[in-house]
Amino acid sequence: MNTQQKAAVSRVRQVNGCLNDVEFVGCPSHGGKVRRIVDLGDVMAFITTDRISAFDVIMTSLIPGKGGVLQSFTKFWFCKTSHIVPNAMLTTDIVEISKRIDMGSFIDIFAGRTMLMRKCKPLPIECIVRGYLAGSGLKEYRKSQTVCGIKLPAGLVEASELEEPIFTPSTKAEQGHDVNISFNAACQIVGDSIACQARDRSVALYKFARAYARERGIIIIADTKFEFGILDGKLVLIDEALTPDSSRFWPKDKYKPGGPQPSFDKQYLRDWLEDLCTQGKWDKTENNIPTLPPIVVATTSKLYAEARMRICSSLDFERL
Repeated sequence: MNTQQKAAVSRVRQVNGCLNDVEFVGCPSHGGKVRRIVDLGDVMAFITTDRISAFDVIMTSLIPGKGGVLQSFTKFWFCKTSHIVPNAMLTTDIVEISKRIDMGSFIDIFAGRTMLMRKCKPLPIECIVRGYLAGSGLKEYRKSQTVCGIKLPAGLVEASELEEPIFTPSTKAEQGHDVNISFNAACQIVGDSIACQARDRSVALYKFARAYARERGIIIIADTKFEFGILDGKLVLIDEALTPDSSRFWPKDKYKPGGPQPSFDKQYLRDWLEDLCTQGKWDKTENNIPTLPPIVVATTSKLYAEARMRICSSLDFERL
């Protein structure tokens, strides 16, 4: 039986005003690629840092403002999509959260980047929906005209819009690389019923968000990733949703299929890192992780902030 527990901050690790990590006493916690997750007994606290990962490797450089951007997106979409699937969010109110975490003088650091979440059993798969041909899906298509085993029409080019969004799950790796898998493989991992529910909810969420962005004529959501868990026997959305970390956001007015698209997400960083790999200066592993130059840090931060302004900084968001 879960009981209420209270944690206290023992150490905050910051670099130039960016949050790298937090250490706690009183409760167990663990760090993911971007979040510090604290077990408070009956609930969990998610603290979103300013870390950034690419190719499943956590960069040593931090991105100013990134944690706040990710939480803004997640709260926004959790509130907007709860009619499609319930989510695990309890509150982002820092006063309420401070009743469970003694933040001392660091409360301003936690505000805007901390959520209390219901405890769920996470599914061991990631749920990816693609509405356009890009990334690893494009690479597979060029080899076999398929994406995660799904046959697609001939003649598609980079950034082509698909006739219908497709569900392309992957494995979930705390460390190392996630691996794209077929829907049948996902069924073997989580069972047919849960896999079907995850697929149907993922596609419904993506279609809703894509339409929302299109109606405002600003952003194309090319693809995105969801994470689900089980709470009281029901499927629940449990982690960040439709953020620049988990999605490809393209400016609608500059969309032109046939090549790479300008974006408001991690693609700028990925492209810079790919150039390093082409030059033989990095191998996409944790060996000799490159330090991001100031221009890459600043541009990435600006792109994330622009994405939030285009989607979340609306009257709709202010009412949430």
